[in-house]
Amino acid sequence: MAKQVTKPGRYADGNGLYLVVDPSGARRWVLRIVVHGRRRDIGLGGLSIVSLKDARELAAQYRRIARDGGDPIAERNKANAVIPTFQDAAAQVHEERKHSWENAKHQSQWINTLKTYANPLIGNKRVDVIDTPDILRVLSPIWLTKSETARRLKQRIATVFDWAKASGFRSGDNPCDGVLKGLPAQRERPKHFAAMPYADIPQFIGMLHGSNNIDQSSYALEFLILSATRTNEVLKAVWSEINIDEALWTIPAERMKARREHRVPLSSRALEVLEQARHISTDDEYIFPGRVIGKPLSNMALLQVMRRKGLDYTIHGFRSSFRDWAEDQTSFSHNVCEMALAHTIKDKAEAAYRRGDLLEKRRELMSAWATFLQDQVTK
Repeated sequence: MAKQVTKPGRYADGNGLYLVVDPSGARRWVLRIVVHGRRRDIGLGGLSIVSLKDARELAAQYRRIARDGGDPIAERNKANAVIPTFQDAAAQVHEERKHSWENAKHQSQWINTLKTYANPLIGNKRVDVIDTPDILRVLSPIWLTKSETARRLKQRIATVFDWAKASGFRSGDNPCDGVLKGLPAQRERPKHFAAMPYADIPQFIGMLHGSNNIDQSSYALEFLILSATRTNEVLKAVWSEINIDEALWTIPAERMKARREHRVPLSSRALEVLEQARHISTDDEYIFPGRVIGKPLSNMALLQVMRRKGLDYTIHGFRSSFRDWAEDQTSFSHNVCEMALAHTIKDKAEAAYRRGDLLEKRRELMSAWATFLQDQVTK
């Protein structure tokens, strides 16, 4: 039965033994017991390699050690093979996860950041003896001078220790959890995507329509604005994802940032754009094909449309423009607007109780957005 559990959460088997399902889908056994007067969570290994029967036997063994005044972790470390060093653990985590990252640049940056900043200071230390002061020594030199790099470094180090705990190589809290208390506040604010003011977008759409050489790039950009979607989602869209009769575009999970299928209700204008794009299409698969048969438009194609108009806004910024318009000019609820953008729900309690994807309400919202965008075009 344990292998059938997939919903994130903590599932009790009894006597302190739990099956923990992470949001990532990873499943692991955890034993909660009291050792030397302190409550401890001890990782017993992943479900893929430790069966329920084995987990119960390990739990019973560790409970006996704790009752006799011993430390199950210390005893296990003596019996097990050598605990990996941080650099070995980081390499293992990278090897296991890199295939799930589509961006090759991210794959190399993930491990290279650790090699550059963490390994010189903690790389040769075993993961079970590294503590918060060690992490502080790694982050302090770059925390203010390379703020964004330092934040990403902290996240990646934390991931390594989450793996180490789940693999049974250490217990207790993640040493990254309390490190912020020893670091100064970063003054640098994150940079936001330059967004065109929503009041200017109808006129911009009119400029697109007034072009003498309207092409696939222009249609793709208008479709992106109408649907409030991301560049990758539009450029790699294929005709099989479109249901004209239901005015619906279903984007598969593998192309979504949150890795969840997203249904996009299409306004009448969005359907018109698709029809116009089809008339000049040279491809039977991609909705917005590039110059090479069998390939979609490049990532720069939409940005070049903006540059030809002398505009210095980002393509992703149109999602922000849409959100500002929805907030300022409509009475649609926060939930409807956020789901239109396929944003992940950060409040776990809210996410647990929400049902469905509010498709019909989002259909009304996207229709209102299309009407607003056509204001200058129809005048």
